Amino acid sequence: MIKFYQSIRCCLVVMMAAASVSAFAQRINVTGRVTSSDDGSALPGVNILEKGTNNGTITNANGDFSISVAENATLVVSFVGYATQEVAVGAQSVINISLNADITALEEVVVIGYGSQERKEINSAVASVSAKDFNRGNVTSPTQLLTGKVAGLSVSRAGGDPNQAQTLRLRGITTFGANSEPLIVIDGIVGASLDNVDPNDIASIDVLKDGSAAAIYGTRGSSGVIMITTKSGKAGRGNYTNVEYNGFVSVDNVANKITVLGPSEFVARGGQDFGSQTNWFNELTQTGYSYTNNLTVSGGTNAGTTYSASVNYRNNDGIVKGVNFQRWNTRLALGQEAMNGKLRFNFAVAYNDRKQESINMAAFRYAVIYNPTAPIFDNDETDVDGGYFQRDLFDFFNPIALSRQQQFVGERKNTLLNYSAEYDIIQDLTAKINFAQTRETGLDGAFWSIYDKAEGAGTHGSARRSTYDNTNDLLEFTLKYNRKFGTDLNSEFLLGTASQKRTFEGYAVRVKQFLYDYTSFYNLSFASNREGVNTEASGYRSEDVLLSTFGRANFNYKNTYFFSATVRAESFSGFGENEKTGIFPAASAGVQLSELFDLGPVSNLKFRLSYGVTGALPPFSDLALPVLVPGGTVDFDGDPSTDDDQFVIANQARDPNPTLKWEEKTEINVGVDFGFFGNRLTGAIEYYTRNIDDLLFSVSIPTGAPNPFDPSQPANVAGNAWANIGQIKSAGFEFTASYNDIPIGPVKWTPSLNFTIYDKPVIESFSVGDLGFGEIRLATPGSPGQNNNEIIRNIAGRPLGDMYGPVFRGIDENGNYVLSTTDPDEFVVVGNGLPDGEFGFTNTFTYKNWDLNFLLRGVFGHDLYNSYRGFYENRDAASNTWNSVVTDKTPFVTQSPTFSSLFVEDATYLRLDNATIGYNLSAKNPVFSRARIYLSGQNLFTITDYTGIDPEVRYFDTENGNTFTTNLAPGLERRNTYFTTRTFTFGVTLTLK
Repeated sequence: MIKFYQSIRCCLVVMMAAASVSAFAQRINVTGRVTSSDDGSALPGVNILEKGTNNGTITNANGDFSISVAENATLVVSFVGYATQEVAVGAQSVINISLNADITALEEVVVIGYGSQERKEINSAVASVSAKDFNRGNVTSPTQLLTGKVAGLSVSRAGGDPNQAQTLRLRGITTFGANSEPLIVIDGIVGASLDNVDPNDIASIDVLKDGSAAAIYGTRGSSGVIMITTKSGKAGRGNYTNVEYNGFVSVDNVANKITVLGPSEFVARGGQDFGSQTNWFNELTQTGYSYTNNLTVSGGTNAGTTYSASVNYRNNDGIVKGVNFQRWNTRLALGQEAMNGKLRFNFAVAYNDRKQESINMAAFRYAVIYNPTAPIFDNDETDVDGGYFQRDLFDFFNPIALSRQQQFVGERKNTLLNYSAEYDIIQDLTAKINFAQTRETGLDGAFWSIYDKAEGAGTHGSARRSTYDNTNDLLEFTLKYNRKFGTDLNSEFLLGTASQKRTFEGYAVRVKQFLYDYTSFYNLSFASNREGVNTEASGYRSEDVLLSTFGRANFNYKNTYFFSATVRAESFSGFGENEKTGIFPAASAGVQLSELFDLGPVSNLKFRLSYGVTGALPPFSDLALPVLVPGGTVDFDGDPSTDDDQFVIANQARDPNPTLKWEEKTEINVGVDFGFFGNRLTGAIEYYTRNIDDLLFSVSIPTGAPNPFDPSQPANVAGNAWANIGQIKSAGFEFTASYNDIPIGPVKWTPSLNFTIYDKPVIESFSVGDLGFGEIRLATPGSPGQNNNEIIRNIAGRPLGDMYGPVFRGIDENGNYVLSTTDPDEFVVVGNGLPDGEFGFTNTFTYKNWDLNFLLRGVFGHDLYNSYRGFYENRDAASNTWNSVVTDKTPFVTQSPTFSSLFVEDATYLRLDNATIGYNLSAKNPVFSRARIYLSGQNLFTITDYTGIDPEVRYFDTENGNTFTTNLAPGLERRNTYFTTRTFTFGVTLTLK
């Protein structure tokens, strides 16, 4: 055996030596310098790649490079803002290269629904962001890549909870219900989850903003569409393999806290002194640490095979002990060409596993208001509260005990499978079939300790286990035909059909009365089954089917006149029996004025006009149907002493509406694309108007009367039904501009600005016929004492989300509020939670091997109700259990909290959202073709007059008690808001040669 291994080793040595001699004999060393054709200045950081291989380098600070290549090789020279060149080496050993500024921005290929187009041919409002422009730092979600990058797209997350997703709104609110976020399409898979893709795997993101661009997706396009294209291997480069590693570590700290009284100040105001000095903020929070590792291998072969495989692991500890987020992402994509490229197969699979731990967010509130003289632990030997200091006072719970005696964990698993095949039937006619399945399963557990005073003690411990399983199956078939008429008119025709089936099912069980804590929620059988202790159980299952037929025609005449028309017809099983099918048309046109006229420094000027109709599906697929819920029990023998014959009966909780249909948005967009100075300065201007009709809402109908939607239906039983009753209108203006490589001495500066001005959406109606409302009041501040004060009033003819209340006049000598009125009918508008506008200003500086990038982001014109002030501002500690929030807004207050204009604040802000400085290491590294290190900061500072936790826009309120009206109650900062964080990240990117 030893001799065998020695023989193998000798063979390997001989083979390696022979290969080395052969390689040495066939390779030459090429040196040179890369400069700009504009001014002859040296260009550092230019990529030099030997075509068909992974052998490459970058130029140094002086623009010089050195690379060893094969004889007769071709160099591919590329740099941001310049046109890529291919240079044949031949017998040359010194090659100097002059790069021309890239004036082909109009040739950029943009991903649209079911295909792509060159930028110059697009007449709709479509924004594109490539990987080089993505936000950096501790980015855990694809949406964070876009924050502040796209005009009209709001990406927000109030507070710093790592388990909370970003909120997306494209051109504002488009529905009252739950489907208010843009449709996600990943590599053509409609309705895919953002959890199916890791940010490191994304190559580009295209945002379809207006109705004409999104109409190809019919009933799912009203809120816009986000098209994500992932990284993949490249065909046509020969045999090559690319290996890239990305990794970073991050540190999180609390960025903002609420100012409260210290122990001595609290006692001086008359507060009870328990003899300790406890900083509840510090006890609850910690320094959060996180790290991420990503490895990607991609490549291609001469046989037409492409491949890309990646694995990513993230671990994020929050700033609160007990909050953690972990995620594994794996992805494999394969492509294969056959029949001389006429037949193309693609396969992709992605798997995501997330684990998260959280706490009761009310712990943040109690960290603000809990007595600062109270200790964490009690000396009471009875251990009745698990050893923690607690007192029998209303709404007075030890925040540390709350965070440790309540346990919340969850696990999510996402799987994506995608198979597709394309075949060129004849020249310019291509057929494609695509099948995709996405599946998400979840398993959650919650446990309330037997010692938990807030909730568990009342039930002597409680546990809940819940699970769900959602699947989405998609099958599509398309035909695409390109036809050129003469020499001037190019056209493209698309015809397709699709079938999509979604299934949702799950259940939940909660039990009570435990003797021990150690079983947690893992073994529910330890709960008591004695008489009088209830076990709560629930479950559901639903499915829906969406059948679609769609088509599109694009025309390009002399690269000057452009026209596009789209139509999609869809039938959805969740619509009423009388309204199963909807038709969604769109049309757009554009004229390239810079092709018609000599405009001097204006290198590009295009006028666009578009019109589109899109729809929105109901948030649940059974809203048109009567629904049955568990009711009381029936005793079959009438003997109350026996319970083996008692059964739960079903009650009808909703009446049917066979006319229920989709929500419909009609949008007109006027746009201008411009470019100056050889397209160094480029941008776009957009103005849009939107009419959204047939918004869904639950309405009251008289019981016993004929069904108002269809008299042939049975008489009303439940007294309520869903109907299309709402209508809102909105408009907006968007501006985007970017200037490429402004020279400032040896430094190159690329600024990019986008801003949006919104007309707040106006509610046109809340009724249809005799059904509906004149206004809807929502969102009380809450307990204690303010459960009857609805802050938000949505009134027909008024902007959505107006806050109504009395006007604050001052504080009298007795510490009572002086208000304009106490009569709710005399309340006036005191604020609105929706913004008037927002902007993002990105700046990139390059100097030799260094680069600096930062993003300033601002939102203006929105108000927030500051609930901490509304309940606890400058309270008289002698008459209150809670600590006091300290501000300079008011003096001492003795009156019970009362909502007024005093607590509604202008939340306009300017934030340094992201700043990154990076360094590209020497190109002469023998191992890496690219090596970069960087330091990044997020949420570095915020300039605002708002005194709460976070001035970020709150587009919805999940505490208003109705899931379907969350979008009708913007502008409330609740007392359970996770503290904001400031993050610093150190990372490295390595690409092997």
